[in-house]
Amino acid sequence: MPELPEAERARALVELRGLNRRIAAVEDSDTYVCRPHAPGEIHEALRGHHLISAMRRGKSMWFETDGGPTLYLHLGMAGRLLLDEEPHEPWDRFALQFEDGGRLALRDKRRLGRAVLDPVLDRVGPDAADITPKAFRERIGRSRAPIKARLMDQSAIAGLGNLLVDEILWRASLAPTRPANELSDDELDGLRRHVRAALRDAMRGGGAHIGKFTPHRKKGGHCPRCKAELARGTVGGRTTFWCPVDQTE
Repeated sequence: MPELPEAERARALVELRGLNRRIAAVEDSDTYVCRPHAPGEIHEALRGHHLISAMRRGKSMWFETDGGPTLYLHLGMAGRLLLDEEPHEPWDRFALQFEDGGRLALRDKRRLGRAVLDPVLDRVGPDAADITPKAFRERIGRSRAPIKARLMDQSAIAGLGNLLVDEILWRASLAPTRPANELSDDELDGLRRHVRAALRDAMRGGGAHIGKFTPHRKKGGHCPRCKAELARGTVGGRTTFWCPVDQTE
């Protein structure tokens, strides 16, 4: 499932190979992925322009153009960006066709990605990789929600999903159900360090799935630290695994 590391890899791909190429056409006929835009609306707005910058906050990416609208892309739960590869119908939900013959496609089997012009990002919190200690304490530590739910709230901090948060909380030895406002400043500072370390590891290793805890995150799995059988439950509406010995309240 795409989280911050996957979104950053997609953004970097466009920055490296997709900028300053003239857009000849846009494949925007999927009215669900491109909502609220009508078929052809994104095509008319972007045709003839170039992407000139590739930006990201959390899981959200947007691409500025040379005088045209900003293009927002979200990978959804299973999407990825592909550049200069052969089309794959029907999984390519949206694509830019470049004048040089190349193509940037949002390939998404589950059809949960988005392509939108001029996005409003006011409700997206600070990027989880860059948030300051003070902002982290304020945005995470003042909520009564379970710490897992708070870390996954994209309006609090942006970029963390289910796999990464279970990995982070295991590294920090914190129970996912513990109320966020019960954590001390020292615990919050330590948690932020674990957030940053887990993100660095994921970006270097190829994605959120490569964590130390994540491979054991399954029914009958065992803690890689103490070998206790993992607990399984639902926190914040998401399936959650944790070590009942190491991750205490």
